[in-house]
Amino acid sequence: MDSKKLERLRARYADRGAFDGDDPVLLRAARDVQTGDGRRTLPYSGVPTFLGLPHAPSVDGLDIAVVGVPMDLGVSNRAGARFGPRAVRTIERIGPYHPTFRGVPKGRARAADVGDVPFHSRYDLAHCLRDIEEYYAGLRARGVRPLSVGGDHSITYPILKALGKDAPLGLVHIDAHCDTMGSYDDTKFHHGGPFRLAVLDGVLDPDRTIQIGIRGAANMFWEFSHASGMTVIYMEDFMRMGLDAVIAKAREVVGDEPIYVSVDVDGFDPVFAPGTGTPEAGGLSSREGLALLRGLQGLQIAGADVVEVAPQYDPTTNTSQLAAQILFEEFALMTLGEAG
Repeated sequence: MDSKKLERLRARYADRGAFDGDDPVLLRAARDVQTGDGRRTLPYSGVPTFLGLPHAPSVDGLDIAVVGVPMDLGVSNRAGARFGPRAVRTIERIGPYHPTFRGVPKGRARAADVGDVPFHSRYDLAHCLRDIEEYYAGLRARGVRPLSVGGDHSITYPILKALGKDAPLGLVHIDAHCDTMGSYDDTKFHHGGPFRLAVLDGVLDPDRTIQIGIRGAANMFWEFSHASGMTVIYMEDFMRMGLDAVIAKAREVVGDEPIYVSVDVDGFDPVFAPGTGTPEAGGLSSREGLALLRGLQGLQIAGADVVEVAPQYDPTTNTSQLAAQILFEEFALMTLGEAG
């Protein structure tokens, strides 16, 4: 090794700590993760919260509220997504620094884990959906953007009803299923139909909706997506087009107006996300999904979610790990990745 180079490195770094550096971007990030006493928070201690954010009993004064929605009364196959929020909260070492956007999301916004949506009934799906809509209408009235963890995908319908009340939102939707099915078994409320209901209620703009990763035996039920004008990227399309072209198409479809981002973990291949109620082989890889989300940088995101984590089918915690990382990516998009 060059002795003079070694001398320069020793002079520059021998007495510096982890929070000392010259790059102004990295220095700001280091300061954002530093505690008041000059240390780093222990990721494995204390009460678990989403992404290690502070817990707030009130949403007052927040820019972004991370909310648990532990409800899975709308599932059609394996139940258990009601335990998703609890599982995702226990995941350590997600963030706080985002290497692509080169910053710490929680340093750019007032954000906190505000707990779970309060439900009046553990048995009545329709009542639960009303509870969710009411809770998110309260967030919207206070100017707080929600970042949510379900729960099954039926939760996204009342969230969209609350957020899109005055103007319909666009949507980037990663999933194995379009979730635009009609009524069956005597109910229109289920996790296979939230986006159909949202369009018919006038809170979701189908022309500004793109659904990515679609595959599996349920494809016969997705006529509404095509009839309403949604853009559907089946996995065959994804493989043919390639990641960059899919990102470009998503940005073209949703445009510059506010959008919602919804990620069902079954959009990923079960190799990466086995812990879900309706797994479908042949899906996205973790790398592809995260890159896809990062490609949405600069879009106006009114809210986002990750849903369908069922931890009892997740013996290695792979699914919960991925869901927590997705949540972090959405958080980064809502802070570091915003236009301007």
